[in-house]
Amino acid sequence: MVRQKKEQRLDELLEAGLEVFADRGYYNTTTALIAEKAGISQSYVFRFFKTKEELFVAALDRAFERILQTFKDVEAKPEHLVKEMVKAYENLSASHPNEIALQVIGFSVTEESIRNSTRIGLSRIRSFTLDKFHSAGINNAEREVTTFLAIGILCNISSFIDLPELINGEQNK
Repeated sequence: MVRQKKEQRLDELLEAGLEVFADRGYYNTTTALIAEKAGISQSYVFRFFKTKEELFVAALDRAFERILQTFKDVEAKPEHLVKEMVKAYENLSASHPNEIALQVIGFSVTEESIRNSTRIGLSRIRSFTLDKFHSAGINNAEREVTTFLAIGILCNISSFIDLPELINGEQNK
C-alpha cells in the first residue's frame, strides 16, 4: 500500500512536471511551482529527484515513452501505415499537448543530461519507426522515416509557437 501510494505520488509529480515545464519552459520553472501543482511540499519533490534537471529528464522520458507507445499501438495495412501513424500522433498531440511542448523545449535546453534524453528519445522513435516501415515493406524506408520525423518535429514547433501556417500553409488573418 505504501509503495502504491509512493508510485501514485511519483506519477502525479511527473504529470505536474509535464504541465508546468510545458507551460513555463525549463528555465522559468521551479520545483516549488511543480510541487504546488502536484499538491505536495517542495521537500517531497526532492525525495524523488535530487534536482530540477533530473525531474525534467524524467518528465521528458515519460513524454517520449508515451509517443513511442502510441506508435507501437498502431496496427494498419502497409499502404495505410504512415497515415495511421500520423493520425495516432495527432490524437496524442490533442490529448497530451504537454508531451509535444516538452520535446520542443528539450531541443533548446543545453544541459547535457537533457540533450542526452532528447537524443535517446528521438533515436528510439526513429529506430522503432524504421523497423515498422521496413516490416511493412515501405519503399525507401530510411527516407520515409526521415520525412515522417521531420514533418512531426515541424508540427511540434508549429503547435508550440502557435503558427499553424508552418504546416497547413494558411496564414492567420
